[in-house]
Amino acid sequence: MENKKIKREGAVIFSEYKRGDSINKLKEISRDDVLFELKESGLKGRGGAGFPTSTKWMLTAAAKSDKKYIICNADEGEPGTFKDRVLLTDYPELVFDGMVVGGFTIGAKEGIVYLRGEYEYMLADLELYLNNMRKDNLLGNNIAGIDGFNFDIRIQLGSGAYVCGEETALIESLEGHRGEARNRPPFPVNTGFMGHPTSVNNVETLSAVTHIVLKGGSWFRQYGTNKSTGSKLFSVSGDCEKPGVYELPWGTTISELLEKVEAKDTKAVQVGGASGICLNKEQFSRTLGYEDIATGGSIIVFNKDRDMIHVLKNFMEFFVEESCGQCTPCRIGNTKLLEGVEMIEKGEFTFRYINELKELGKTMQVASKCGLGQSSPNSFISILNNFSEEIFNQGNGGTNGK
Repeated sequence: MENKKIKREGAVIFSEYKRGDSINKLKEISRDDVLFELKESGLKGRGGAGFPTSTKWMLTAAAKSDKKYIICNADEGEPGTFKDRVLLTDYPELVFDGMVVGGFTIGAKEGIVYLRGEYEYMLADLELYLNNMRKDNLLGNNIAGIDGFNFDIRIQLGSGAYVCGEETALIESLEGHRGEARNRPPFPVNTGFMGHPTSVNNVETLSAVTHIVLKGGSWFRQYGTNKSTGSKLFSVSGDCEKPGVYELPWGTTISELLEKVEAKDTKAVQVGGASGICLNKEQFSRTLGYEDIATGGSIIVFNKDRDMIHVLKNFMEFFVEESCGQCTPCRIGNTKLLEGVEMIEKGEFTFRYINELKELGKTMQVASKCGLGQSSPNSFISILNNFSEEIFNQGNGGTNGK
């Protein structure tokens, strides 16, 4: 199951760790100690939203309920992202130990891994791993000899819907409903799975927690920047000599990343997958971090031979297909943006209409119900803005409307 061809390096997530060490650490500390170390670390959710993990766990821990849940969001559906797959196959101890720590901290007795449907091939090995944890008293009753600490983990497969990467749509799917985003508030930390307080955390976030509990928040904070602490896993694909998963400190520039993956003649870099932004060569000095470019981790490299209007069409076709159709801005807006791309391809556009579509995209960003519609215009706007000379001067001409 090991991804032997995936490049891995880094001082935080991929640093040395032995299964069960952070769980055994819980015999010496309280849940308040865990929350303190998480706050000290500055860890923010690694799925892309960047919400402080300590705040999410503190709110869930403080909620009053006879049942609480911690959910691992392993619905890795963003195009160009495969870091969570590597963690689950090669480093399951980081993910599952992080869930156990989470259960201890928020007071949950059950953890659920929501596994992407396309990752079904992992299921048997992951179930075997969980059984071995139970045999070693790292799951079940009185975990690690801690009286009254009862916690277990189960895995549930998704069905391939991109929208279920959003935490409330994920919860709807777990409950057996159609995967659609919920209105918020209430938030999952108060009213989540089956109406009970729930913390939904990304695979990478939980892996970071495992190290932080064992080594301390100040250890984690020594990497990265003041506002973007720690390291980040990047799934790098496209036109480069060494694609794979890289652990780099926040604050790394696009140019530094391109040098590390041996990318040549790079024209564009898509940061954040299809829902992210596309940068041109003049922007490669920008940094990866919450101060500048926040991302869930997908990096797609395009060299000088790529046609950017074809790249954009590919992205927009994806969003038209994946929109759940629940809200009008996303359902209709993505279709209109795709129509605009097709008009550009045929040379049957006016600049006035293209500018109106950009404004439509900005409306979608604020009016869509969930992250899909809020982020799907990013590629449309950034590619047309950053590669306008290539796209509008390749012989198509347009109808010259003002």
